[in-house]
Amino acid sequence: MSLINKLKQLFTQISNNRLYRKIDDVPFMTEGILAIIIFVYVFGIVTNSTDAIINYGAMYRPLVQFGQWWRFITPIFIHLSFLHILMNGISLYYVGIQLEKIFGHIRFLLIFMLSGIFGNIAGFAFSNGASAGASTAIFGLFGVFLMLGETFHDNMYVRRMSQSFLLLIVLNIGFDLMSPDIDIIGHIGGLIAGFLLPYVVGLPSEFKIPMVKKILALIVLLVFAYFCLKTGYFAN
Repeated sequence: MSLINKLKQLFTQISNNRLYRKIDDVPFMTEGILAIIIFVYVFGIVTNSTDAIINYGAMYRPLVQFGQWWRFITPIFIHLSFLHILMNGISLYYVGIQLEKIFGHIRFLLIFMLSGIFGNIAGFAFSNGASAGASTAIFGLFGVFLMLGETFHDNMYVRRMSQSFLLLIVLNIGFDLMSPDIDIIGHIGGLIAGFLLPYVVGLPSEFKIPMVKKILALIVLLVFAYFCLKTGYFAN
C-alpha cells in the first residue's frame, strides 16, 4: 500500500472534508520549487569553485555579518553539481508531493521555506565555510513526518511511516558525519524547524493542534533563531 493510500485510510472517517479533497490536488508548490531549482542550475553557474558559489548566493557567514541577510534564502535554490541536484530533486519531489497534499499549498510552502531558512541560520551560527542546496529544507520535510508520527501516534500506518523517516534521517546524518564538506549543522537546524513548524502553522482545520503545543513550538523556534543569529553575528 502506497504512503498516500495509507494516509487516505487514516482519514476515511472524514472522507468529505477539506483534507481528503487535498489528496487529489496538483502539488504545484512542489513542482514550482523544483522548477526554480532546475532553472537556477541549468542557467546559472555550474561550478565547484567556492568563490563562484559565494558570489552566486551561497550561505557564507562573513557576508551575512556584512548585511547580506538574503543569503538565508538563496542557498536553498543553488546546487553545486548534477548529482547534488539529482539527489535533492528526487527527495523533494517524493516527499513534497505527499506533504503538500496533506498540509495544503500555503502551509507546505511555509514549512519548506522556513525550514530552509532556519537551517541556514543554524549554519550561519556554527559553520565557517560556504554552503548551498535545498537539503536544509528537505531535512525540514523529513522532520514533518516525525511530527505526524507524534501527533497521530495511535495510527499504525503513520507511526511506521514516521519510523521509516527516522531511520532515513539517522542514515543521512551518519553520511554527513563522514563527509566534511557537508553542512551537517544546517541539516539538523532544518530538521528541528521542520518538526516544530507544523505545530505552529497547523494541520487542516479538522485537526486541532493543542494551543500549548503551538505556543511551545513557537517559543522554541524563536529562541533557536535568536541564539543562532546572535552566535553567528558575533562569531569570528
